[in-house]
Amino acid sequence: MTETTDRPAALHSYLAYRDAPKALRWLERAFGFETVSEFADDKGLIQHSELRLGGASIIVFSAEEDYDRATRKGETVGHGLYVSLPTQEAVDATFASAVEAGATPVWEPTATEWGNYRCRVDDLEGYEWSFGTYVPGVPQNG
Repeated sequence: MTETTDRPAALHSYLAYRDAPKALRWLERAFGFETVSEFADDKGLIQHSELRLGGASIIVFSAEEDYDRATRKGETVGHGLYVSLPTQEAVDATFASAVEAGATPVWEPTATEWGNYRCRVDDLEGYEWSFGTYVPGVPQNG
């Protein structure tokens, strides 16, 4: 276990997928994540895996239970993952690769009044992913 007193807090997400092995390959192809660790059990389920995209990281594992998924109300299920990308071109490219991989488009890439250029898709198991140029916690121009 890595424990230090000079490391700032960091937020990481974890997601349970019904078919985690398939989800890992899909997240790599659709969003450009790199799987940096993957631990399967004797049933072929993923006990723990970690994926990275630049400075973002997530944990993925197999859902042995059939977890409820939130129902969309309008444009959102009320929670999801947001990944900040460096440029509008990166947002456009991620949206295109996600849709090509089978993601369900929710918002095509567009600019907002608060200076974000963003898009949103649902992944192969219905998780909501947004990608944009806005960096939460950092003053924005626009």
